[in-house]
Amino acid sequence: MEKYSAVIEARLAKIWDWMASEGIALVMLEDNEARRDQNIRWLSGHPCDALLFLSLDRKAVLAAWDINLAKLCASHSPAALLPYKDYDCQPRKAMAAVTQKLGIPAGSKIEIPSVTPYPVFLDYVGDFTNYDIICRGKGASSELGKMRAVKDHEELSIFGEAILITNELIELLEKNVRSGKIKTEADAAMFIDIEARRRGCEGTGFETLAAGPQRSFAIHAFPNWTNAPFGGQGLSILDFGVKYKGYCTDVTLTFARDLNPKQEKMVNLVEKASGLAISMANNGTPAKDIAAAVDAFFAKSKKKMPHGLGHGIGLQAHEFPLVRSASDNEWVLEPGMIFTIEPGLYDPLLGGCRLEHDILMTETGAKVTTTSRIIRL
Repeated sequence: MEKYSAVIEARLAKIWDWMASEGIALVMLEDNEARRDQNIRWLSGHPCDALLFLSLDRKAVLAAWDINLAKLCASHSPAALLPYKDYDCQPRKAMAAVTQKLGIPAGSKIEIPSVTPYPVFLDYVGDFTNYDIICRGKGASSELGKMRAVKDHEELSIFGEAILITNELIELLEKNVRSGKIKTEADAAMFIDIEARRRGCEGTGFETLAAGPQRSFAIHAFPNWTNAPFGGQGLSILDFGVKYKGYCTDVTLTFARDLNPKQEKMVNLVEKASGLAISMANNGTPAKDIAAAVDAFFAKSKKKMPHGLGHGIGLQAHEFPLVRSASDNEWVLEPGMIFTIEPGLYDPLLGGCRLEHDILMTETGAKVTTTSRIIRL
């Protein structure tokens, strides 16, 4: 099996090639409490709180806040390590040191994160008068997001392990709701977090959404979960995912009990919409065509889904590709993509129903990896 360090080097090679095509001498990526960027983990293995500098001559420097953690997690990365604390944890000070260390020529283009606030961008411009400081929406971070949309073999291996854990939790959740061990939204949310960590996960991929019959009408219940009853008469929604070795899963189950005819119709429509979408997920298919077909299917029953049909998953719970019907959505399905299909309908009186699967595109087409379902109690 290919060494993990070779995988990291292959990822770095992609962004270095892009930098060459753009004439960018240095790219800085920033991950901190205010602005998280999973691209640093993808390119170095270091999980959080660091700066990553990439130079046109194919050198990398990781300025990490926790240098001991970086030595462990980024040991397979070719990036040189610098203690971020030596620069008072200030990005501009660190960048000044790195430009000198790497010998970045005066007049070169240096790209900083697109999410940099405008006043801070002006500070960079003022401090680095010998360089052309670039801050743009369609820059390095955007390009890295596109690269991450197609997973490499290391990512697919990790994702496979995360899916096994997720599906195991689905079975346990159904069992415990049926037996009465899970009675409240809080019971469900805490059960997921504890059981995920017991199985080696870093935690959940996002804060679990647990909504009993009185709160399931919301797309994303607010607050995410309470101590309200779960799994009682009507429709209860449970939207969760695990985070394993950095990679997220994302599934939604609907628990249905003693439904009235209108609620049954809602559930049946969502199940059929899910089947329709999955049947259309083929290599070369525009993602927006699938979402548009589901929108049209619901419209025949005078229903409307108030959110996109799906989204990519990986180091973040929401990333590329996008699966929505917006006219500007240009994503086309291809092998290596992992994304959700999650049709849903919601009504203030009837409650809500959503069914979410994680889909892996293979060379032969779509593979439904999750055992998500409508659970009739």
